[in-house]
Amino acid sequence: MSYKALFLDRDGVINVDRGYVHTISEFEFVPGIFDLCLKAQQQGYKIVVVTNQSGIARGFYTEDDVRRLHIWMSQRFAQHNVLVSAIYYCPHHPDHGGVQYQHNCLCRKPNPGMIKRAAREGDIDLANSIMVGDKISDMQAAQSAGITNRVLVSKTLAGDSTHHATRVVSLIEHIEL
Repeated sequence: MSYKALFLDRDGVINVDRGYVHTISEFEFVPGIFDLCLKAQQQGYKIVVVTNQSGIARGFYTEDDVRRLHIWMSQRFAQHNVLVSAIYYCPHHPDHGGVQYQHNCLCRKPNPGMIKRAAREGDIDLANSIMVGDKISDMQAAQSAGITNRVLVSKTLAGDSTHHATRVVSLIEHIEL
């Protein structure tokens, strides 16, 4: 049996994007994210986070910092009766990070690696899943992976720059599943 998933980018979708957020004190949930995820979960979607974390490659924080934050974030979701099934992050960057992190990898969005890995590991049917992101790279990754329902959350992007999205909304609260 395959599952459907609600794939979420992190910074700008789950939390307010303040640039390289990596501590609990910096983390502020986007209004409506818990309600969206609860509705999705009630409709049979797994909740899966896929996030580029180039701050690791840039030396701003460590993988341990990200893991700690993600554990805390998952606990906050659980307090709202939402189970985050999986969190995938890419620590790489093509121009930063030295031998360990400087890669043009397949997991860094706009590449679909994290989404495809989640599909393999979680038995997820990508064609019946949804991607919510705030950048064109989120939409490109989803499209490359075979996700046909791609929601871009943006107050500024319009026109040709959104052609990888199937819907554009200005706020999380405006997303209909």
